[in-house]
Amino acid sequence: MTAGEGPLLPCNRLIMDELPSFYLMSLGCPKNLVDSEGMATLLRRAGYGSATDPERADFLIVNTCGFIESARVESRAVLSELTRNKEPEQRIIAAGCYSQRYPGRLAESIPGLDGLIGTRRWMDIVDLVEQVEARRDRRPASGPVTHVSHTESYGRDPAGIVRGAIQGATAYLKLADGCSRSCAFCAIPIIKGPTVSRPPATVLADARTLDELGVQEIILIAQDTTNYGRDLGMGYGLTELLADLVRAVPQVPWIRLMYGYPSPTGLSDRLAETMADHRQILPYVDLPLQHAHPEVLRRMRRPANMDRVRRGIARLREAMPEIAIRTTFVVGFPGETEKEFRTLLQFVKEIRFDRLGAFTYSHEEGTAATALGDDVPRQVKEDRRERLFAAQQPISLEKNRALVGKVLNVLIEGEGEGVSVGRSYRDAPEVDGLVLVETELPIGQIVPVRITTALEYDLIGVRS
Repeated sequence: MTAGEGPLLPCNRLIMDELPSFYLMSLGCPKNLVDSEGMATLLRRAGYGSATDPERADFLIVNTCGFIESARVESRAVLSELTRNKEPEQRIIAAGCYSQRYPGRLAESIPGLDGLIGTRRWMDIVDLVEQVEARRDRRPASGPVTHVSHTESYGRDPAGIVRGAIQGATAYLKLADGCSRSCAFCAIPIIKGPTVSRPPATVLADARTLDELGVQEIILIAQDTTNYGRDLGMGYGLTELLADLVRAVPQVPWIRLMYGYPSPTGLSDRLAETMADHRQILPYVDLPLQHAHPEVLRRMRRPANMDRVRRGIARLREAMPEIAIRTTFVVGFPGETEKEFRTLLQFVKEIRFDRLGAFTYSHEEGTAATALGDDVPRQVKEDRRERLFAAQQPISLEKNRALVGKVLNVLIEGEGEGVSVGRSYRDAPEVDGLVLVETELPIGQIVPVRITTALEYDLIGVRS
């Protein structure tokens, strides 16, 4: 997707052809999208026009994802295609996680690149573009790329930049950068550094701006939202922020929480009580557990007390009986036996998650897990992932069938040919299910829908 097309960054087509312009493509997660919006805003503020067509742009910027190899493959493919098709006078810049972690490799694999800037220095994009513009010999620019201390730039919000990204009637709002966890399989701390929480006053100010722009849903994101504020000396930073947030933006109907962590503070009574006390905070939690066997979790350097996890989930469900809980798991982690995998299968059947994602393990250079060896065959990994999905499907269908006849509020995101498409509180964008409504409804509005039909992952209904 391209950045700069939403309400935060309206495109001024009248001046685009008179000023240098940029085309910005954002790959990867919503956290990347927020950085892309920040770069686009800084470029427009500096006088650059935003183009929706790469053929009409002077600068082609790709905010890359470098989290896992498949993401890096996609980033290289996009950059390669732009390089092959660009005009001689166009310039290409690679930004983001891939540029942060492997600037040399990326420059070598994409010889036509004109500049590189890492995820920790996105706020310096205008300086880099100006350096690229000044260098007419077509050699790659030597702007700030990587290995930059987070205390110098990372976590620094440029004045007047909203750390959010609007997608239709939904906005992602970033609470923090980086991650201070030590999961054995994850390269995010290597790429982004430790957690740097944004000051609460700044987050609240951004939320008010998003409210003024008419968003219906604010999704709170960070690598670990439940760790928010710890680096600022806040004991229960997330719950304090949530309480302040509902007072700051009382007109925003939905506030959604993503990317939690199964720690005692992450699954605390205070979090459950705060969510239950405020109708604006959706009864929805994204809680990536990664596995359920204690020995696998210890090898992963993740919380391994599954009884504590069970109690935390039970507290959430007791406080909010209608809560939708999403999780993700990694199968095929080094040393994972069939017995350990069956423990995971049994856990999924026991807990009965509302939403579930699964990934096959892949080695990431520099992480602690690489020392364990990649000893689970690829076919076994893929088979286990399919078995996990097969275990979840009847659970998902049964939970959806329990909603038939009930009325859910649905945020409408598309319509045509007599049908509307939207999401309920149970559905985060792009990763969860949809609600299909048998009539055309106004996009961007939340409407009551009576559910008439349940599918494995989606629902069908009529306006109530």
